[in-house]
Amino acid sequence: MKEIVKIVVLLMIFSSTQGYSQQSDTKNYDQGFRLGIGVNVGYPFQDPYDFNLGADARLQYDLSQRYSLTLTTGFSNMFISGKNNDLGYIPVKAGFKAFVLKDQLYLLGEVGAAFAVTNGYDKTSLLLSPGIGYATDKIDISLRYDHFSDFPIQMSNGEVGDGLGLLSLRVAYGFKL
Repeated sequence: MKEIVKIVVLLMIFSSTQGYSQQSDTKNYDQGFRLGIGVNVGYPFQDPYDFNLGADARLQYDLSQRYSLTLTTGFSNMFISGKNNDLGYIPVKAGFKAFVLKDQLYLLGEVGAAFAVTNGYDKTSLLLSPGIGYATDKIDISLRYDHFSDFPIQMSNGEVGDGLGLLSLRVAYGFKL
């Protein structure tokens, strides 16, 4: 009989501490949506592009205080010097954001498509975007690498190839919806 009482007491203690720890993680946290409006400036690694400039909107759903799902879209333009045409595109990406340090430093991975929309170029490219950022309640600053698998580049031998890399800085203002 004493063994059964010990087991029951241990189970009660274990279940009460489990219940407390689950409540403390979400005590002051409400799941919900956030919206961020941002400006992007980027440096393309391949020719003939000189720089990238764009604006975006990121919808974020907070799964917990540390993990979020994202959906990002906007418009960006790859500027080209000379008589060549610029390349404007609309990125559409879904991603996962994980805060790793003090709920402010985060890692972000997004995947999606970039739809070219200017100057008669109408190809769609796979878009992969890993990044790192710093966010407060209102401000979000991030650095990311974008890889466009199907956008044209000028290779060193003068031929045209595919596979554009871009390093971008994003500064955004965010708020709860």
